[in-house]
Amino acid sequence: MMMMTRRLPFSPRLAAASKSTLSQAARENDSLLPKMPPFDYSPPPYTGPSADEILAKRRQFLNPAIFHFFKKPLCLVDGKRQYLFDDKGRRYLDAFGGIATVGCGHSHPEVVEAVVNQIKRLQHSTILYLNPAIADFAEALASKFPGDLKVVFFTNSGTEANELALMMARLYSGCHDVISIRNGYHGNAAGTMGATAQGSYKFNVVQTGVHHALNPDQYRGVFGSDGLKYAKDVEDIVTYGTSGHVGAFIAEAVQGVGGIMELAPGYLPAVYNTIRKAGGLCIADEVQSGFARTGSHFWGFEAHGVVPDIVTMAKGIGNGIPLGAVITTPEIAKVLTYRSYFNTFGGNPVCTAAGHAVLKVIEKEQLQQNALTVGSYLKDRLLSLKDKYEIIGDVRGRGMMLGIELVTDHQLKTPAKDETLYVMEQMKDMGVLIGKGGFFGNVFRITPPLCFTKEDADFLVDVMDYSLSKV
Repeated sequence: MMMMTRRLPFSPRLAAASKSTLSQAARENDSLLPKMPPFDYSPPPYTGPSADEILAKRRQFLNPAIFHFFKKPLCLVDGKRQYLFDDKGRRYLDAFGGIATVGCGHSHPEVVEAVVNQIKRLQHSTILYLNPAIADFAEALASKFPGDLKVVFFTNSGTEANELALMMARLYSGCHDVISIRNGYHGNAAGTMGATAQGSYKFNVVQTGVHHALNPDQYRGVFGSDGLKYAKDVEDIVTYGTSGHVGAFIAEAVQGVGGIMELAPGYLPAVYNTIRKAGGLCIADEVQSGFARTGSHFWGFEAHGVVPDIVTMAKGIGNGIPLGAVITTPEIAKVLTYRSYFNTFGGNPVCTAAGHAVLKVIEKEQLQQNALTVGSYLKDRLLSLKDKYEIIGDVRGRGMMLGIELVTDHQLKTPAKDETLYVMEQMKDMGVLIGKGGFFGNVFRITPPLCFTKEDADFLVDVMDYSLSKV
């Protein structure tokens, strides 16, 4: 059993001094630092504006809401597979994947070729005209789904996809009430902001008809991993908070922005049953967990043994190309024919050519199996760090969608916010890029390209180990 010791309060100033000492020691003995795996690629020299010039332009011309990671932001100008390169040519291991977006790897040659070939022939025509790219991709995408989920509508983003899904469910059911889960994130437009249940992403604008159920949080939740007890809250919401009739239930199988939080076992089957009895539709938000990222399954909902009525997706669908989609049954899809619904760029031939190429690469390179194998190996190694460091409260997730929650007290689960930022900075300085999330901003999000190797996993864990030892 791990011995718990009393931790002194974290001091960023002392940490900075320690970092300075560390940097000096590292220069004197570079062999102490973990070594990044070799990689047979060097980017061409960068000749563009400096990072300082770019930052100055951002501050002058871009909306101030656009923020950046790190005290001194990185200027990334090149990428190949699971690696990124800055303006000085330095290589970084990308363990964030553009927020769970780059699945096949940066600048994958087959995705690039599909995009270039299509853009040379036809960049845009709208869906008012026939083109093989959208039809071929829709057919290939539909083949990845169970049951009668066979009809696709393409969008430009996950927010758009979720907005459309919520509207379709409300139209089909004839009811406005929607139930979503606390700590979930579904987008930042009118309807999706209502479904989102994280205060930092909600503006003071009209958000109606959404009820937020208890989060089936296996780490912080009141019922631990008992999914059925959490599901009872959804039943109570239907009974006490609605007319008894609901429009939809929407949830991520693994909450991404919420801190890589897998829903408790047994929760989704019970909730789906409750929602369908109340006349509603079940929406699976697969924006982050889809496209083989979890390894064990192609879609996150499959791990729960359920079949949704509507599935939304984005991010990994295009490997970084702006693309999203809503897939549902032919019967539900008909609701959009009652009025005119049109999306100028949805189904753009360049984007759908990229999406089709992504599906082919995932299958050809067996990236789902790699996500399972390497992701399981990485999780085991991260669990070994949990045994070593008291500050790690939880290691969770599956495949290439993993989370590490840092706390200053195991019993109280006090979020270690400053320590999280410090370790991220340390890891960046040592060549590893990870993300962060969770309601309190104290969860490392590890969502690398699915071509990540065991050698990459070892390097990531060694760097995290080294960084945590300095907290």
